[in-house]
Amino acid sequence: MDKELYNAASEELVRKRNYAKDLCFEYNSIRPSLTEKRDELIRRILGKAGSNILIEQPFWCDYGYNIEVGDNFYANHGLVILDGAKVIFGNNVFIAPQCGFYTAGHPIDYQTRNSELEYALPITVGDNVWIGGMVSVLPGVTIGSGSVIGAGSVVVRDVPENSVAAGNPCKVIRKII
Repeated sequence: MDKELYNAASEELVRKRNYAKDLCFEYNSIRPSLTEKRDELIRRILGKAGSNILIEQPFWCDYGYNIEVGDNFYANHGLVILDGAKVIFGNNVFIAPQCGFYTAGHPIDYQTRNSELEYALPITVGDNVWIGGMVSVLPGVTIGSGSVIGAGSVVVRDVPENSVAAGNPCKVIRKII
């Protein structure tokens, strides 16, 4: 994948992140029982939202408009999405607590890294995926439809459809028949 560098400290990107973080702060401050208000605000934050979605508080993202969730989406407490690139979730996706989806990456050489340049690669999660607690999904990863990712996994490469995968780094354990 092409790793086009951009300046994350640019005035425009800082403004956009602050806008999204202000909305997330507001979302995280809404009483959980005010479900309609929560739903209305999360739909303002996300770029695209299907029907029957629930993201438990707290939730944090960088921009929001790069996030797309399908129908029947549930994310438990502590979801973090660094959406410098697109993050797309299919239908019937369930995410356990304290998971992170990180499109942002940093150059390995310190001179470039210290100049505030970074890159972002998209993340795609297919339909009917279950992601266990405390999973980290790194830039450029695709998780195939019908897959299960075990708790505590660090997903650094693509996971094929209908697979059980786990570990650090995450590896396919078996196919789901």
